[in-house]
Amino acid sequence: MKYAFGVDIGGTTVKLGLFDETCNVLEKWEIPTVTADGGKQIIPDVAESVLAKMQEKGIAKEDVIGVGVGAPGAVNKDGVMIGGAVNLGWGVTDLKGDLEKLLGGVRVCAANDANVAAFGEMVAGGGRGYEDVVAVTLGTGVGGGVILGGKLLAGSAGAAGEIGHIRIEDRETEYCNCGHQGCLEQYASATGIARLARRRLAEDDAPSSLREIPAEKITAKDVFDAVKAGDAVADEIAKRFGDYLGKGLAVVANVVNPQVFVLGGGVSKAGEVLLSYVRPAYEKYVFGPCKNAKITLAQLGNDAGIYGSAGMVTRGL
Repeated sequence: MKYAFGVDIGGTTVKLGLFDETCNVLEKWEIPTVTADGGKQIIPDVAESVLAKMQEKGIAKEDVIGVGVGAPGAVNKDGVMIGGAVNLGWGVTDLKGDLEKLLGGVRVCAANDANVAAFGEMVAGGGRGYEDVVAVTLGTGVGGGVILGGKLLAGSAGAAGEIGHIRIEDRETEYCNCGHQGCLEQYASATGIARLARRRLAEDDAPSSLREIPAEKITAKDVFDAVKAGDAVADEIAKRFGDYLGKGLAVVANVVNPQVFVLGGGVSKAGEVLLSYVRPAYEKYVFGPCKNAKITLAQLGNDAGIYGSAGMVTRGL
């Protein structure tokens, strides 16, 4: 049997998985992400954990197809994180080269973590069965990954798929974390939905269960819970969210024409009700031939990164 390892480097923990050659997970585990001293211990810790698992399972080096790694930063086609990763303490980092040396020449594939998670959903999640997939992560921010013809689209600087920073609202006066105004992330992320809620509640005194919550503590979950309970104001907020996200997806579709959009992240836990607000807006804005793209929910949760990382090597990327 041949094996692959999937690695997802996060700011708090590194998730790892041992997979067979068809990308079935055999075992999962985690190690702490040690960000002290510029994060210099992270890559050696990953190598040590992989080698220890190989020894534990009696896996010979020649039976390992490779190790896939996802990390939070722009990773180019050569596996180099060219912009660094602030939350890891990294500057420019040769993720692929450094890890290959520590693993004694075992092949390594490296990519941005959002792109890797998108690949995981294509391999074993909401995008399974398709090869033209756009995955969108709706969390504290909005991330994305684009897969065309079964291959990750990294871009020249490794920054392809930054869907959250599509300019979607010209009238915005507040600034996004990226330094610009009117980004999709300001309306479709968990924090963005909460902002939409506060703005809507400030417009008038229309009754809503959301008024029972201090404005600064309203969450995206609160909004969709209220939607499910039939709250009219929450419905308006959800429609505004759906309009922004539907428009953003339409912009992406008009460029890459995917077969399916896979929506993940904490906001997606609202479930199918989320899609009922996004789909009509998407169809309203998208170019006709792209209208039939499927919009569905992610299935792998926090495991998407390890599945995608392992999938990169099992599929020979």
